[in-house]
Amino acid sequence: MVGSMTRRALLGSICGAGAWAAAVLRPAAAAGAEPTRLDPKDPAAIKLAYLEDAGRIKAKSQPKFIAGSKCENCLLLQGKPGDPYRPCSLFPGKLVKISGWCVGWAAEM
Repeated sequence: MVGSMTRRALLGSICGAGAWAAAVLRPAAAAGAEPTRLDPKDPAAIKLAYLEDAGRIKAKSQPKFIAGSKCENCLLLQGKPGDPYRPCSLFPGKLVKISGWCVGWAAEM
């Protein structure tokens, strides 16, 4: 016990403070801010070899690339058709260019 406070009360106070901090200090994307365009130099983009122009991909450098594949015809692309940048489930809070491509590309069904 700390003074007259029980361990359970102390833990409840700590958890309450943590919940308050999470609510007040949450990231802007979680607060409903507009998503930003994915920068090809972003660590997540680099990890998945994201490029904004699938037409620039060399088959030798990206063996997973299939001719004609791009974000626009990927199963993971979300949002409204016709927008040049749309959300992708691989990059939460970011928008990808519909003419882009990454190794996570999956054919639409």
